[in-house]
Amino acid sequence: MIKKIGQIGVPVRDLERAANFYKEKLGLPMLFSTKTMAFFKCEGLRIMLSLPEREEFAHASSVIYFQVEDIQEVYLALKGKGVFFPVEPHLVAKMEQTETWMAFFKDSEENTHALMSEVEV
Repeated sequence: MIKKIGQIGVPVRDLERAANFYKEKLGLPMLFSTKTMAFFKCEGLRIMLSLPEREEFAHASSVIYFQVEDIQEVYLALKGKGVFFPVEPHLVAKMEQTETWMAFFKDSEENTHALMSEVEV
């Protein structure tokens, strides 16, 4: 049976540029790298940036939702580092006493990812 997600792969066009974005702008610790891959740690989950082995894999990735405590604070910090957010953080769902907030952004390779925060109200 599946227990958890161990790694998420993100295709990139320029490994050095992408690794710099995830390390310097997002602040994720790099675990190790090779000529075609770079691996980052994100609270028990590993993110693998890779140059596509074949053309069929050379496309934007699935959305990675990075959970944060204070979405406004992280949004402003990343925006200050030049991360592009097409819209400001916004409420996407309210379930009983919990609000779910999202802020979508682009990485250096045009992959869309998001910050998410669940706030008790």
